[in-house]
Amino acid sequence: NRAKNGRSTSTFITEGLWRSIYDEAGEGDHIFIQFGHNDEVPTKKSYTTEQEFQHNLVKFIKESRNKKAMPVLLTPVSRRKFDSTGRIEGTHNVYSQIVRDVAASEKVTLIDLDKKSQALYQQFGPEYSKLLFLQLKPGEHPNYPEGKEDNTHFNELGARLVAEIVLNEIRELKLDLSERIVKPELKQ
Repeated sequence: NRAKNGRSTSTFITEGLWRSIYDEAGEGDHIFIQFGHNDEVPTKKSYTTEQEFQHNLVKFIKESRNKKAMPVLLTPVSRRKFDSTGRIEGTHNVYSQIVRDVAASEKVTLIDLDKKSQALYQQFGPEYSKLLFLQLKPGEHPNYPEGKEDNTHFNELGARLVAEIVLNEIRELKLDLSERIVKPELKQ
């Protein structure tokens, strides 16, 4: 796992994080590739144009395949954003579509985490979906004494539910990796 917060496809390459994956990748490895959050923000130093983003995804796919590894693309997980009627709104429409298009053109397995996470938030609704994110009142958590209203980063519950989405997709897609997913038995 070479994931680091705040990285785009471009900074992942320039910081040598992709190279470390490429160097260690081997036949039968699954390489999960999920970017978009930081690529798409023009005001960040990690900004990657749409064309560069597409190019970088294709690079990751081709280099994974060169190592006989299996690339899996994931659209970026959605941010929590509802309209005035209580309907979830897309927050990564352009960059998620690029991931979908690259997956189709390169014939790569796709986990559409953008759509799946939006469905999860819609199921919880505008108010209860806050329970999945870093939504903290002042004094509620020592790391955020002033409180926090974050609709991007998950708390533990949100992270676990999104991880379950990915695990379920691995099973649904019947990736070889699915045989390694086990459900621990609870001791009584």
